Amino acid sequence: MTAPFAVTGFEISLFLHITAAIVGFGSTFAEALLFPVAQRMGQRYLPFVHQIQIAINRTLATPALVIVLATGIYQVSEANYSFGDLWISASFVIIIVLGGLLGAYFVPTDKRLGAMVERELAAGGGGEVQLSEDYQRAARTEGMIGALAGLLVVVAVFLMVVKPGA
Repeated sequence: MTAPFAVTGFEISLFLHITAAIVGFGSTFAEALLFPVAQRMGQRYLPFVHQIQIAINRTLATPALVIVLATGIYQVSEANYSFGDLWISASFVIIIVLGGLLGAYFVPTDKRLGAMVERELAAGGGGEVQLSEDYQRAARTEGMIGALAGLLVVVAVFLMVVKPGA
């Protein structure tokens, strides 16, 4: 007879894995709303957008990435899966790409864009200004890469649920 609330290490790992994915990566989907809402409210909110995106990526997405990676490795070893299975290896590639994007692209880009828009707004003297083409282009590019990162998260979830080839 098993205890009614007994849980295994694997179940705890799975709980942590799913929770980290929901909290850490789910929060990044809200970033797609920040820029358009800030623009509707007024350009003075754009520096806040970049600061909140940095905070989301540093305090939610990055720790989640570490937890998802660590618990994923544990689960593969405990469940006798193979790192060579397509659904596992593709998911690991996705997590590595997302980690690279977080550290090498999103956080540095938001730092740069935040400083850029602050300078442009300050130069405008407090009124509405025509933001530079450089800023607008970089912000659009970040949005497109963010959409790609979101798609990668969805693909990873699909792979984890469906486990093609398993």
